Amino acid sequence: MITTNCDGGSRGNPGKAAIGIVIRKDKNIIKEHKEKIGIATNNIAEYKAIIKTLELVKQIETNEKNAKEIMCFLDSELIVKQLQGKYKVKDIKLKLLYDKVKELEKGFSKITYKHVSRLDENQQLADKLVNEALDEA
Repeated sequence: MITTNCDGGSRGNPGKAAIGIVIRKDKNIIKEHKEKIGIATNNIAEYKAIIKTLELVKQIETNEKNAKEIMCFLDSELIVKQLQGKYKVKDIKLKLLYDKVKELEKGFSKITYKHVSRLDENQQLADKLVNEALDEA
């Protein structure tokens, strides 16, 4: 099974923003990704992180059976509950990103979104990648 930890953050809200992603297969890291995304809010950065995560998993595992089912861990309870359908997406900018996630989901047989603490060891690596991207000149 593929598991992912992704995070998005901004310094200022909105402010300079970045994403960090860790993709694992059978508990082994197979891909790390960090990227500046310009000026964004924290929530936009979180959505961009899950979008990039799904795109990367599709690229990495296109021919693998395991890629059809993935578990995605995020530290944003709001985004997780929106993706689970428990909360409505009221902000128009977030709705556009939400719609993109839902479109990407069609390439998978099952995606589970789970909220984890920022202090979770695996989530801290994704957070570290966000900060590394923001610190780069």
